[in-house]
Amino acid sequence: MLETKDLTKVFGRLTAVDRVNIRIEKGDIFGLVGPDGAGKTTLLRMLCGIVSPTGGKVFFGGHGGNGRKGRPVLGYMPQRFSLYGDLTVQENISFYGALYGLDKETTRRRSGEILQLTGLSGFSNRLADNLSGGMKQKLALTCALLARPEVLILDEPTFGVDPVYRKEFWKILYQLNGEGITIVVSTPYMDEAELCQKVAFMNRGAIISIDAPGNMKKKYPYKILELRAETRDLDFLASLPGVVEAGFYGDKYHLAVREAGLAKAAITAALSEKNIRIIKLEEILPAMEDVFVFLAGNEVV
Repeated sequence: MLETKDLTKVFGRLTAVDRVNIRIEKGDIFGLVGPDGAGKTTLLRMLCGIVSPTGGKVFFGGHGGNGRKGRPVLGYMPQRFSLYGDLTVQENISFYGALYGLDKETTRRRSGEILQLTGLSGFSNRLADNLSGGMKQKLALTCALLARPEVLILDEPTFGVDPVYRKEFWKILYQLNGEGITIVVSTPYMDEAELCQKVAFMNRGAIISIDAPGNMKKKYPYKILELRAETRDLDFLASLPGVVEAGFYGDKYHLAVREAGLAKAAITAALSEKNIRIIKLEEILPAMEDVFVFLAGNEVV
């Protein structure tokens, strides 16, 4: 349904997007992840036609994206809340309905359905500035859905939103996807990346890897040890024999190691020597966070 061919965007001396080739099938939930400054927002804006590419093309159903022929109806939700804080929820919706060329009755009918879906029905007269962060994101989603898009493009829609609202937001996305909407979403959260059918990892303007989250984890080249100890001051772990990477995750460490048995022995000996008690040390399956760190550091699959 949506494909790019050598899509490139250059700003002066900076190549923000570097010859990107992706293919998104109808009905996909396609995730885009990568560090800050990787080029994700610029790529999404080119998919929407907001930013013109320096080179390459976007294709919709086999048609080039520079014209309207074959282009599906797109809904776009930018990274930052861009609606009007001094307008109510309903006034924002009416304004965007007019921008889409919808008559008042169509806007009223569609907004009623979407407000019910997003849980904003009881807040139609509240000023947008007085909404919580999660409710603002739901309002932005409501406005993006007014045109009944075939493809919904979301730029980090849950950034800065509390976990409860993130969970609710993704329930809505899954419902929309079940109704046939193709979803393209960038996210800084690896638990959300795991909810996508396919994920593209982007760094320095280029796509480094595209695959299903499960396949990405299977391709991860190291073993992961999870360590909990009575202290968090364990900066020396990365220098131990057999340890490739050590990172702190909440109240525990994840250690990427070449051979689990040898690394366990080295870790146990080192902590024993320092009189640090081990609460838990066991091998676990790699998480998307581990894959993310590996790809960001190596730029290879």
